[in-house]
Amino acid sequence: MRGCGSYSLSFLGSVLLAFLLFGYQGVIVVLVGYFLFGALSRRMNPVNMVNERGTREDFMDSLLRLTSVIMKADGKVMRSELQYVQQFIGRSFGESYVQEASLRLREYLEQDVSIEEVAVNIRIRMTPAMRLQLLHYLVAVAKADAAVSARELDVLRRIAAALGISRESSESVFAMFDGQTIEDAYHILEIEPGATDEEVRKAYKKMSLKHHPDKVAYLGPDIQAAATEKFKSINQAYEKIKAARGF
Repeated sequence: MRGCGSYSLSFLGSVLLAFLLFGYQGVIVVLVGYFLFGALSRRMNPVNMVNERGTREDFMDSLLRLTSVIMKADGKVMRSELQYVQQFIGRSFGESYVQEASLRLREYLEQDVSIEEVAVNIRIRMTPAMRLQLLHYLVAVAKADAAVSARELDVLRRIAAALGISRESSESVFAMFDGQTIEDAYHILEIEPGATDEEVRKAYKKMSLKHHPDKVAYLGPDIQAAATEKFKSINQAYEKIKAARGF
């Protein structure tokens, strides 16, 4: 606190001196320099760099913990699910992470992972866009063996609720993995079949903003690529509804 006070006094002294020597123009120069230097210092601060890396590490750890819950949901761990997870980790975090992630996943598979405890940490550390992307990934794990069992779907809904994802949003994500019928298209856009054409347009714009790949760009290009596939599902759903309604 003392250091902060000294720094504040030094800054105020600089502003006063600039005003006495150069008037208001001098004050403006000092303020601009202060904010530019402050932004650069924060950017170069090792603590902030660690936090940026930490966000990615937190995402992977939470991903692995909840992955173990999904893989055990139907009472059997499938090799196809494990292979999907390993391929996803390799693409999204780098091949160097695969072995470590596989070991951690095996540890979590032997533990009784609490969905609620993991979710508390996720809700504090992750944005809504990150949470949606995490749910999208978990659905893909469940579907890796070609079918999502009723038990897996129940667990996915429980995870979604614990993450603070609304029922409409979670059902939208589930529908993205089907997407074959007009009913799925309405689910993806989070609207009812009786919605007006204008409501359909508004829902499409809302969902496009909500699921835009740029919102998870800082997690890496491969996770952004996965988000892009989800974004395509929204566009396809909108086109399907437009074709059915003729507008």
